[in-house]
Amino acid sequence: MGISGFEPSFLIKVDAIRQAHGSRLAALAGRRLTGFALVRFAEDGDWFADCPVVLDFDGIQVEVCHWKFDELSISWDTIDTAVTITGWESSELTPRWSHSDEHLEPFVGQELREVTLLEWRPAERDLAAGTVAVEFVFASGCLRIVNGLDENRIEVDAAHLDYVRHRLGR
Repeated sequence: MGISGFEPSFLIKVDAIRQAHGSRLAALAGRRLTGFALVRFAEDGDWFADCPVVLDFDGIQVEVCHWKFDELSISWDTIDTAVTITGWESSELTPRWSHSDEHLEPFVGQELREVTLLEWRPAERDLAAGTVAVEFVFASGCLRIVNGLDENRIEVDAAHLDYVRHRLGR
């Protein structure tokens, strides 16, 4: 992806993700979301949802990236969003870090209450069954970074009822 410092470590299944990152995610509670970054194309402003979503909680940066149908990488303080994304010279598009997004902006400045892992468990057979979303709970609502089947998707409405909640740190 040409993102300096980003070396994803993709995990599958909620138990592996919880074991690797549960305590650090839970420790974010009480911190304020002070910033975020997404990769957008300079030419049209479209979000390149294959790249990680970077959230900054009072100086602790969590980087969330979904890949394939069931893989999730969570990394910590590895990406410098001030560094230019490289390796796209032959492409017609120019990826750049952006600090604007209509879904994320309302949460900036708010204190994080809780982080939850959500496991997609629909009643009927579904290709996405078992995928894991990361939910950040604020006083004004929830922000989720979910698997959009080989890319990230951001949701802010109430979580679908087919998600099984896995609370962290409580």
